[in-house]
Formats: sequence, C-alpha cells, structure tokens
Amino acid sequence: MTGKKGVAGFWPVGGYRISFRRDGRWYADDEPIENRKIARLFSQHVRPDGEGGWVIDLGIDRQRVDVEDTPLVVVAVEGDPQSGFRVRANDGIETPLDCETLCVGPDNALYCRLDRGERGVLPARLLRPAYYQLANWIEEDAEGAVLPCKGKKYPLRPCPKRD
Repeated sequence: MTGKKGVAGFWPVGGYRISFRRDGRWYADDEPIENRKIARLFSQHVRPDGEGGWVIDLGIDRQRVDVEDTPLVVVAVEGDPQSGFRVRANDGIETPLDCETLCVGPDNALYCRLDRGERGVLPARLLRPAYYQLANWIEEDAEGAVLPCKGKKYPLRPCPKRD
C-alpha cells in the first residue's frame, strides 16, 4: 500500500469492501480480518448510517459496511435468574442483558438489543456459546418459552421483522 496512514494509525479502510458476517467475524474483500485489535476497533465504531445501513466511523476515516445479520454479536453470557444476566459482545463491552429485548429469530437464534450510547441501541445475535449459556436458564410455561430474571418471567417472542 502506498500513501499516508489514517488518523486511526493504520491504512484507511476506504479501498476495501468491509463486511461483518453472522459468524461474528469481520472481512475485507471476503478475506477474514485476523487482527483481533482491528476487528474489535471496527466493532467499537460500527453505527447506523442514517439510511438503513451501517458504517465504521473512525472520525475522518468512514467506511460503509455490509452487515449480514446484526452489527454486534454476543460472545458470552454470565449470571443467573436471581441476580440477572450480563452479556459481553464482540466490541469488548459487558452490559446487563435487557431481557425485554430478547427475541427468537430465524433458525431459533436468540437476539437482543445492546445500548451503545452515542452509537444507539444496536441489535446483537447471540453466538452459539452464549446461546447455550443462556439456554440453561430458559423454562417452559403455559405461554411457551420464558427466561426467568429477577423475579419476572420474560417470554421469548419472535423477533420483529427487519428491513
């Protein structure tokens, strides 16, 4: 590569087709991005573009991103029904799980929404390990599958349709 490095300290991302796939990995021109620091940086800066799509916004460097499913994935779930659950996403941020946002998508995948401050409340898909960590606590009642948490039962409803 020739030219100047971008403000973020690496080559600007504008010359590549960047994508985030449902497996929770970043890709540049269909090649996996193996550098974990770059992948986390992208995850920490992905945001809605205001037109129904997604961008990585690094200040001066800004790149459109093809998001296959959700812009974030949940990599781990900790906790229990008494104290509540915490989720860690691929951006490295750990937050309480808002059980009201938990829903079931295609192929019985679990989804939730994560508050990311200025970036907004973003949808996230639970990767398989996180799914099974949470599934240990799911119960069946007359209404169907529910997640007990802090004295309440949250029904696992189908996710709303996304455009």
